[in-house]
Amino acid sequence: MVGALLAIAVALVSQYGFNVQPCPWCVLQRLLFLVIALAGALGLPRRMIRYRIVVGALVLILALLGVAAAAWQHFVAAKSNACDLTLAYKIVGMDLHLDQLLPSVFEPRATCADAAVNLLGIPYDFWSLGVFAVIGLIAIQYMRRPTIA
Repeated sequence: MVGALLAIAVALVSQYGFNVQPCPWCVLQRLLFLVIALAGALGLPRRMIRYRIVVGALVLILALLGVAAAAWQHFVAAKSNACDLTLAYKIVGMDLHLDQLLPSVFEPRATCADAAVNLLGIPYDFWSLGVFAVIGLIAIQYMRRPTIA
């Protein structure tokens, strides 16, 4: 949960502090991080194994979707100058209208090719992919942890 919120914070600092503008796939990953944080918050007070399995599985599925989105961004979308009407754009803008509800966080402002930048020599999308992967591993451990009486 904390890692997901930290990832969003880093993205926003990059955007507003260093003018690294997000593409639709970046914004979709922000949304996935937010939903992961919310799902993780639901699981915090639950000690019963069935809640832990449901919350852990939900977080794992969201993390796997995040890995897929980050990989797609890097290997496919970053090679294209046209991001409009992609799946990510449709989800964030056309279906959920997040770009209108909270544009400072969820409005795509760059093409996928323009958003292909590095942080410490590693592409941003790989950083995102790594965070999603770690969250997925944590979700698996969370589901496997024995209940506390």
